[in-house]
This record gives sequence, structure tokens and C-alpha cells, in this order.
Amino acid sequence: MVKLDVDVLRYMSREEFRVLTAVEMGSKNHEVVPTALIAKIAGLKSGNAFKIIQMLHRNKLLYHDAKKYDGYKLTYQGYDYLALKTFVQRGVIAGLGRRIGVGKESDVFDCVNEKGEKLVLKIHRLGRISFRAIKEKRDYLGHRQSASWQYLSRLAAFREFAYMKALYDRGFPTPASFDFAGSFPLAR
Repeated sequence: MVKLDVDVLRYMSREEFRVLTAVEMGSKNHEVVPTALIAKIAGLKSGNAFKIIQMLHRNKLLYHDAKKYDGYKLTYQGYDYLALKTFVQRGVIAGLGRRIGVGKESDVFDCVNEKGEKLVLKIHRLGRISFRAIKEKRDYLGHRQSASWQYLSRLAAFREFAYMKALYDRGFPTPASFDFAGSFPLAR
């Protein structure tokens, strides 16, 4: 079970988010993103980038992998932080509440926007032990041979967002979906 812990989020610097974003961007072409590439994408000097990478790794936002070569990849929590930062920057959410539900594919949280309106945040978590056959059962991959669970979670969230929005727009009794970031659709 992946726990969403936002304690570190409020103290993160702009450079730390640049490093997380660099790892996300690098993971489009690399299973494990080399440290030098992270520094280059983030636009930081390698010594400063390495110090930030170590701190992010210590806080479990990055996973270190040195099997093929030395590099890092985002953890679910690191990916969550990027999406939450996106929602906060857009002014979509101002506060995250308690977890109100856990399913085989997702976690659901209470949250509020800047006007104090209650919203629901759904975080897709494909790849849990109880639901590993998704790669064979659903056509998320298309022409690709493989993908990370985070990428599949992102695709599942986007599809659900699009379907819910289409149903709501056509008058079906569904929650109003109003934003999407990574594996996070938001609804009222």
C-alpha cells in the first residue's frame, strides 16, 4: 500500500521540484534516468543536483537503481508530489484531507479548493499486488511492449477523466470532473 504523505511537500524548494520534473521527463526515454541527465534536464550544476537527488531519495520521492547503470526513477510519492504541485499552482486545490476510500486501482481523498468547496481527489495506483493482470486485460499499452505502473496509472486516470467528463456533459448523473494531472482526476 502506498501512503500519500504530504509533510515534506510544503518545505520543498523550486530546485527540488525541478529535479523531480527532470526525472519524470527523463523517464520517457529511460527506465532509470542517469544522474548526469537529471542534472542537465534540471539545469543545475552536477554537485547541487546530486545533493538534491540524495535528499529526494532520503525522503522516498526517488528510487535509486544501479543494476544496469547508476540512476534514479520516481516513486509513486514523487509522482504524487508533482501532480499535487500542479493542482496547487493552477489554483485547483488548496488543501488535502483524509483518505476516504481505497480500492484495487486507486485511493480517494477529500480536498478543498481556494473557495473552500469540497472536492474529491482520486489517485490511480495500478500495479498493486491484487491487480497485476491489467496489462493483459486492458488495452492501455497500445503499440508499446511495456510501460511502468506509473505510466499505466496515468493512462487509466486520463481515460476515466475523459469518460466521466463526457458522461457529465451529456447529462448523465456523474460527478463533475474538472481537472487532471498525471494519475489524479479531480471531481465534485
